[in-house]
Amino acid sequence: MSDEEVQRVTDGLDAIEAIADPEARSRAQSRIMAEIRERSSRWMKERSALANTIKQEEGERATIRGLARRLGVSPGTVQDMLEGYRGSGQRRPRAAQRKAAPPQDAE
Repeated sequence: MSDEEVQRVTDGLDAIEAIADPEARSRAQSRIMAEIRERSSRWMKERSALANTIKQEEGERATIRGLARRLGVSPGTVQDMLEGYRGSGQRRPRAAQRKAAPPQDAE
């Protein structure tokens, strides 16, 4: 990860927030939010695939906490990635049901 690239994106978002004209700021925010929605799904799939690849390659050596540190996410997010879950968790089966059922494929 390049901290420099992340900083450039953050600076761009700050510049949008600083647009003086409220209507122009709102239009810019809408465009950015649409772009984020589009990329978010792709990025989640990419991160999930990476987590699964690392887990397969490293086996037992790849701990949930270790993966979380490497990917810059919480351990709960790593578990969701490995189990193929997405979203708020409202449709996630209860723990007892998860143990009995095979993992879902990530969408």
